[in-house]
Amino acid sequence: MGLMENIRSNTKKNLKRIVLAEGMEERTLMATDHILQEGLAKIILLGNNEEILKKAKDWNLINIPKATIIDPVNHEKKDYYADLLFDLRKSKGLTKEEAYKLVENPLYLATLLIKNGDADGEVAGAMNSTGNVLRPAFQIVKTQPGISVVSGAFIMIFKNNPYVENDILVFADCAVHPDPTDRELAEIAIITAKTAKNIAGINPRVAMLSFSTKGSAKHAMCDKVIRATEIVHELDPTLVVDGELQVDAAIVESVGLSKAPGSSVAGKANVLIFPTLETGNIAYKLVQRLAGAEAIGPILQGMAAPINDLSRGCSISDIINMVAITASQAANIH
Repeated sequence: MGLMENIRSNTKKNLKRIVLAEGMEERTLMATDHILQEGLAKIILLGNNEEILKKAKDWNLINIPKATIIDPVNHEKKDYYADLLFDLRKSKGLTKEEAYKLVENPLYLATLLIKNGDADGEVAGAMNSTGNVLRPAFQIVKTQPGISVVSGAFIMIFKNNPYVENDILVFADCAVHPDPTDRELAEIAIITAKTAKNIAGINPRVAMLSFSTKGSAKHAMCDKVIRATEIVHELDPTLVVDGELQVDAAIVESVGLSKAPGSSVAGKANVLIFPTLETGNIAYKLVQRLAGAEAIGPILQGMAAPINDLSRGCSISDIINMVAITASQAANIH
């Protein structure tokens, strides 16, 4: 059984309420029909009830009536959520009038449902930019305690690669934060290790990557990674982590033994933490295209509740998989 099959199987055992803010979008509705048929999650669709049901009938999506449908413009708790938004944002200058307008925006309403405990997670982005999806999430749901930065991880699945144990590596940050500080990089490492364990199902061995291994080069960029590694040890002494490591030292046993003898990670890393967004983004796309690895993600990490962003070019299958991952995150969040 593959990774996504395992994730889907686990989500069926503890159904989570996932809100889909783009409830009238064609791919979203088709994905919802499959999700409800398979029993992967409880789905909340945001959009006009009549239009959604008409589209479902036209496209023969027989499971859509099983979803909870909420019209952001006209529903019984609209005033309640508007008041909640006002209370949350009035210190930032939001007026009641602005709150009552914003609550009609499905992306804001989705995060308010989560904040109020009426949903466990959100998936959006088939019609909206990443910025539009994340803005209300940052304002309303915010980050987990002890985490100040949101990051994006990719689960990279290989086929019989000699350098990859169990054919799975986890890369981060590949999607969100351009140039993390040493403290932020440490937080990214810790939260990615949790993703590796809870979502990818592997015991994390975390490599803090650089162009230097154990002092082979001297530069401020290397110093950031060294300090980040120290901070990880301080924040979570139980985590198996080492750095700074070049990527060959991290994943090739013979190189690891040569460049970092005695390391608990060198030569056997399965979680790779990149020093900047550009390095992580370039790396995952190179590996995806040239090594033929499957890239699952980005899985957003660090939010107080799981909120995941889709590509606007996403497929129906992408939406189904991201709902399953979001439900899995919701089951594991503490």
